[in-house]
Amino acid sequence: MPSVNTAFCPLCRNADTAPYHRDNVRDYIRCRTCALVFVPESQHLGPKEQKAYYDLHQNFPEDEGYRRFLKRLFHPLNARLKPNAHGLDFGCGPGPALSSLFEETGRQVAIFDPLYAPNPDVFNQPYDFIALSEVAEHLAQPGEDLDRLWTLIKPGGWLGIMTQRVIDKDAFARWRYILDPTHISFFSDATFHWLAEHWGKKEQEPTLVFEGKDVVLMGKP
Repeated sequence: MPSVNTAFCPLCRNADTAPYHRDNVRDYIRCRTCALVFVPESQHLGPKEQKAYYDLHQNFPEDEGYRRFLKRLFHPLNARLKPNAHGLDFGCGPGPALSSLFEETGRQVAIFDPLYAPNPDVFNQPYDFIALSEVAEHLAQPGEDLDRLWTLIKPGGWLGIMTQRVIDKDAFARWRYILDPTHISFFSDATFHWLAEHWGKKEQEPTLVFEGKDVVLMGKP
């Protein structure tokens, strides 16, 4: 098993990584190339442990508080979409509330979740938009997953991601976000800039928009 000092970054697959923080439970490694901070794979929860933790969440489509929370992503993303836009709610969880918000505007939205809606057919078609609400921080292989999703977005479409972002080491050490044992990938502004440059090497660089402290939109040219 590789040591935490030689862990490959799960986003850019670079080996130029270094310890960033350590608490009583886990190590956190930072990639010097893409700035992702991640928990080593050897310290991830198993599938049964993950599901048991997710099942504790009480997030329902009819919960007004949860709907207000999701609207931080919904409003800026929805404002950029055409009336007949077709989307994908990736990582929808047991109660796909975000897709319900879009459907209330007349849009069609497919859903996918590896535990609660494991339908691989959703990856066989393109989309005008793909939304990830509090999902990116759970991805064990964010490079593989995000590259796959980006290829599914039509030209002129949008990828919307809601996830809290890394600020610096001092803030990270006090961050409640890292206390969730299912949170294993932590993005910063620099990470999203790297993603835009990464995808821009294959085509025109995406439009990158930061909406508040936890929402990022990436538009495909």
